[in-house]
Amino acid sequence: MGTIDVDPFDSAVERAKMVAVLPCGDIDQLAAFWSALGLSIRYRQIRPNPYVALGAGAIDLHYYGLPDWDPDGSHSTCAIAVPDPRPLNDRFRAGLRALYGTVPVSGAPRITRARERANNGGLSGFSLIDPAGNWIRVTRSAEQEPPASDGTTTSWTSTAGSPVAKALENAVVIGDSHGDAAQARKVLAGALRRAGDIPDADRAAALGYLVELLVRLDEPQAAHDALAQLEALAAVAVDHDGTVAVAVAEARDTVTAASTG
Repeated sequence: MGTIDVDPFDSAVERAKMVAVLPCGDIDQLAAFWSALGLSIRYRQIRPNPYVALGAGAIDLHYYGLPDWDPDGSHSTCAIAVPDPRPLNDRFRAGLRALYGTVPVSGAPRITRARERANNGGLSGFSLIDPAGNWIRVTRSAEQEPPASDGTTTSWTSTAGSPVAKALENAVVIGDSHGDAAQARKVLAGALRRAGDIPDADRAAALGYLVELLVRLDEPQAAHDALAQLEALAAVAVDHDGTVAVAVAEARDTVTAASTG
């Protein structure tokens, strides 16, 4: 039998492991932060340059220190793909609450809720922005390859029916993926103003996300007003699948966290 030639490159990449290495101003601040969220320190050095390696299971997250690092100027990001993002979201939120006494939804650090995203093949995911301003994006692993795009635009997977539900899909992409809460609020508020007769669940989900956006934008009175609209809807809504109740609970939690933060 003849031997099969194996490309050395193919053999190497099959055994490769790629590690995210992100900038920060203080490696010990990031080590304490992630330790509270469930990761452990795997390596640390101060000289010749500050560096810390953190991890949990197959997650490897490394940081290097830079003097005078400005979190507001960070454009760094990495992605974590897991079978289900919700356990990570729950653990991270619990760690944030233990560390700060609340779950921050604005500034750095902050975290978004796990939501399906139309620009990610409809897969659920969330973003955590660390104290250094880096975006850690957690997404559900795709069971199959995502739909091919033309190479210039993002493939879009929509399950929305009503105009408000479609606006919510857009707002989640703009607000959570792109981090532009002001534009997301504009899209969502406009759709709600124009909405006619739509399912209670669609209106509730949109109002719930609007509350979160307003908190991020540091508009507490507007957030309370949107929550009041949501609670008034919940009092008369037909809530077949619990969507309205979940929206109310999450919106109340967001407003409470903001007021105690």
